Amino acid sequence: MVDSITEAPAGSVSAVVVCGSHGGVSSGRYALRATPDMVVFNDAGVGKDEAGIAALAMLQDAGIAAGAVAHTSARIGDAASTLESGVLSALNALGLNHGGAVGMTCRVWVECWLRPES
Repeated sequence: MVDSITEAPAGSVSAVVVCGSHGGVSSGRYALRATPDMVVFNDAGVGKDEAGIAALAMLQDAGIAAGAVAHTSARIGDAASTLESGVLSALNALGLNHGGAVGMTCRVWVECWLRPES
């Protein structure tokens, strides 16, 4: 967990990154550098032209599952809040294909992702 996606270490391959950052284009660029398997942002109210979740499409194109929690469910800039109380409001196709669903809690999605397949 990192409060800001800028703190995610580059080359975090096979990692799950839960952050408190908005899911805009600038955050997407930092996530691309980190190269996790999955990342969760805050939708920051989504905004004009869905600017608050623009990173989800960028990450889809890079093969990274991504989602955002509703700004009304978790504090922006607080990764612990994202994980503990965040409710998913948006996901890219990879996020949906990997068990995510709008209305699911961030914690449940992360636990499903990390659970070993039997």
